[in-house]
Amino acid sequence: MNENEIYGAQIFSIIVTKLRAAGCVFAEDEARLLIASARTPADLSSMVEQRTTGLPLEHIIGWAEFCGLRIAVDHGVFVPRQRTAFLVQEATTLVRPGSIVVDLCCGSGAVGAVLASAMEQIELYATDIDPAAVQCARRNVTTAGGLVFEGDLYEPLPSAIRGRVNVLVANAPYVPTKAIELLPPEARIHEARLALDGGTDGLDVQRRIAAAAPLWLAPGGHLLIETSERQSSKTVEIITLYGLIPHVTSSDELDATVVIGTKPVP
Repeated sequence: MNENEIYGAQIFSIIVTKLRAAGCVFAEDEARLLIASARTPADLSSMVEQRTTGLPLEHIIGWAEFCGLRIAVDHGVFVPRQRTAFLVQEATTLVRPGSIVVDLCCGSGAVGAVLASAMEQIELYATDIDPAAVQCARRNVTTAGGLVFEGDLYEPLPSAIRGRVNVLVANAPYVPTKAIELLPPEARIHEARLALDGGTDGLDVQRRIAAAAPLWLAPGGHLLIETSERQSSKTVEIITLYGLIPHVTSSDELDATVVIGTKPVP
């Protein structure tokens, strides 16, 4: 090893030690990302300090890897979870060329961006009520050919797609209000509460999504909602209440559960 390589290895080792002491499980991987993202030694020092004080890695480096895409993630915006890749997988099996797809509670726009990148000729619309998330989503989704709107669930969507949507995907907040305080500090402190808090039982937003879904779905269209295994039976009840035919899918590998509701064809 030459002198620069030795110095680089020493810096890497120091950063890994600091990250491990702060409780970072994947310290080596995070150290590499921080080093690659830093523009100057001072910048790197600041980034390591932010990470050791609990700021999410994705907020520090400005992006998250999700389903093979680099998704821009700004401070305060919900960081896409790897379990949500299962929601994308399930949606991909239902989307066809020419499909109208809506991503509700889109956050950074990760789900919609991946679907638009993976599927040809879809018409993609995404919405979120958080202005910071919308700004972030527009950077991710518009490059993939989709449109992003700011507003509450269906409210900002163009009326022209009402009753014509083939696939509705929703990673709505589903953490019960009292359970917010049990979340890791990275989420509890640094992500918007409205992206996490699903109300008393965690299902308030799901109820609102399911209630209006039949008005927006085309006959035979599908609503896909990410939920937890524990809450899935209640999510099924909600979807059934509003006239959709439910189906539960899960992934042990990703610890993920998705409930799919299909609008009957007359």
